[in-house]
Amino acid sequence: MNLRQLEILRAVIRHRTTVAAADELALSQPAVSNALKTMEAQAGFALFERVNNRLFPTAEAMALYKESEAIFALHAKLESRVRDLRENRSGHLAIVATPPLAYSIIPSALSGFLRRRPETRVFFDVRRYEGIIEGVLSRVAELGFALGLTHHPGIAHEVVHTGEMVCVLPPQHPLADRPVISAADLSGLPFIGLERGTRLGEAVRDSFARAGAPFRPTVEVRYCNTACVLAAAGVGAAVVDPFSPRQNGGNGLIVRPFTPTTHAVAYMLWSEAEPLSRLAKAFLNEVRKESAQLERTAPHQQHGAENN
Repeated sequence: MNLRQLEILRAVIRHRTTVAAADELALSQPAVSNALKTMEAQAGFALFERVNNRLFPTAEAMALYKESEAIFALHAKLESRVRDLRENRSGHLAIVATPPLAYSIIPSALSGFLRRRPETRVFFDVRRYEGIIEGVLSRVAELGFALGLTHHPGIAHEVVHTGEMVCVLPPQHPLADRPVISAADLSGLPFIGLERGTRLGEAVRDSFARAGAPFRPTVEVRYCNTACVLAAAGVGAAVVDPFSPRQNGGNGLIVRPFTPTTHAVAYMLWSEAEPLSRLAKAFLNEVRKESAQLERTAPHQQHGAENN
């Protein structure tokens, strides 16, 4: 007895007429009657007793009905699973990101993504640039997000956002009234520099060199977020990526454009070895939406007096 025959048997038991069962299953009444005859012939025993144009299941038919409950429950679960996969509502996604993106664009993208997919589980790790590359190549993570990129065989990429490094100042800083801060402006003032050898650290050093300005940090840190925290505490000014000042509401930082222009390009990365899952593609779309929102708000935030 196949699944379709069991489905017809169950419908007839529920409705007690072939007409009602046919309506439920979108079949003709003769098709249901013929199916019952075939089932009884295959089984070798009667499945229904016919009394006054109604069908009453035999004990054997009821036994089959009860035994089939588990089959149809499993089938319903399988159909639900297929629907979830089709609509990207369940599954597992692993993501790694460098701190500037991990603490800015990724959380808001994840929020909307998971709100529509409560059954999805996400692994999210924050790593340095080298860890992002390693995580994507080893398939520990399906998606990676990083500022700056050099060519790596086996890694595909897409630019998610193109911004510029900004200067962050503590409240009441001597340069607070200036609409744009240059590398020369920072000469001789307390300054928080990014670690030598890091991608952003070298980019900032290069910008000072292009401006012919001395680079003499009072404090040197690894992450832009750390630089922002120190700047907010009054340690000094810093040149950081455009994402980090947005964290924690800006901590009262004053944010200004920085010259010479120093680009900060955010990338989405994935392995070329395997195609992206539907879930990963859906998350990339969320990140693209957040990037578009960031593009709309960036000019106001960079040229405004303060981040509140």
